[in-house]
Amino acid sequence: MAQQPVWIPAYIGVGSNLNDPAAQVTRACEALANLPDTRLMAVSKSYRNPPMGPQDQPDYVNAVAALLTRLAAHPLLAELQKLEGSLGRVRKAGDRWGPRVIDLDLLIHGLSRAATAELTLPHPGISERNFVLFPLCDIAPLLVVPGQGTVERLAAAADRADLIALSPVG
Repeated sequence: MAQQPVWIPAYIGVGSNLNDPAAQVTRACEALANLPDTRLMAVSKSYRNPPMGPQDQPDYVNAVAALLTRLAAHPLLAELQKLEGSLGRVRKAGDRWGPRVIDLDLLIHGLSRAATAELTLPHPGISERNFVLFPLCDIAPLLVVPGQGTVERLAAAADRADLIALSPVG
């Protein structure tokens, strides 16, 4: 497994809209603490929001977790996908916007930039997704999203109307 010589901050979007979504988000955030060469540093409040894409599915519960990791971006992504599988996610072709028991998105990995078939960093939807911005702002308001500005500034420009803050995760 590719390991960095130093600890890199990484931020993970965590979401679910099936099988008690709030419990799924809590379980996933707790499991992030067990990833190899990785430390869970903080978890945002959770938020309920309508789904992106098809509206004929349950609302989502979302949060963001802050990690310190020595894993490079692609190996961290592989670990996140493995964790999704262990938590019950089954990936199917064409389910990009569909319901899911758990979704773990690598949002930011230090100052890394990537544009591959498997991974784009920073995550291209950060500035357009209030369910990512507001949880991220809970734990890292001054974080600079490479090429976009601070999370605090991005959140100030975002609409919060359909986002309902829930209790802290865990």
